Amino acid sequence: MTTATFSIRSLSLIAQNTLREAVRQRVFGFLLLLALGLVLGVHFFQEFNFGTPELRFIADLGFGAIGLLGAVLAVTATAQLFFSELENRTVLTLLAKPLGHAEFVLGKFLGAAAVTGLFCGMLTLLLAAVLWSRETTLMRDYPEAFANGQAVNYWQLAITGGLLWLKLTVLGSLTLLVASYARTALFTTTTGALVFLICHLQSFAQDAAARSDSALVRTTVRLLGWIFPNFQLFSPAAAGGEYLIRVTGYALAYVAAACALATISFRRREL
Repeated sequence: MTTATFSIRSLSLIAQNTLREAVRQRVFGFLLLLALGLVLGVHFFQEFNFGTPELRFIADLGFGAIGLLGAVLAVTATAQLFFSELENRTVLTLLAKPLGHAEFVLGKFLGAAAVTGLFCGMLTLLLAAVLWSRETTLMRDYPEAFANGQAVNYWQLAITGGLLWLKLTVLGSLTLLVASYARTALFTTTTGALVFLICHLQSFAQDAAARSDSALVRTTVRLLGWIFPNFQLFSPAAAGGEYLIRVTGYALAYVAAACALATISFRRREL
């Protein structure tokens, strides 16, 4: 194969084509419809609210649905989009254009990241509309409960959606790293789901290790903390300006490392 110099145009074309393919996938349509149904119908779950203010409950449940289904999308879409090129042998044609391995890997990543961004953006806007509609009704029916004005901070809502997308982007990059050396999409999807679970349990593992008397346990958890990102950090609880900059840098560092390792691994792969 010919060695190609890095081209932003080629990278952009791969990313655009990946985005088009992802939007056409049945899994994207199914997850989007499921998430739309959950977000639109979220206020019907109020009877399961054990004392939490209604609007907060709606927001938490809505973002919970977006986060869970978005994680499924990030893992499955990344795996399927990557392996579809290998199974159809189109990767050989693309790399003979000439197209560099880095452009192919980064293009796939950016396309998948754009899909999760589209997913999070649409559903965050929809959730904001649901909250605004319900808040307007409550303000009309119970004006005394809103003496200080609106209860929903829509700017904070947008930040939460952005942090959620950052988390899914990191998950997508780690799934892509697995795909770069894995032999099947099923293995990649399963490993991606396991990575998602590990990243979410980081805080609990660190707290448990801090209370442990075993040096081996503490060292192991500390090592895993360097390898796997802590998804609990993408919480909007302390989302001030400085925090947002730090967590964005944290996400970009993991994305850059995962994409670099994926490119190296893909270069060595037998196609």
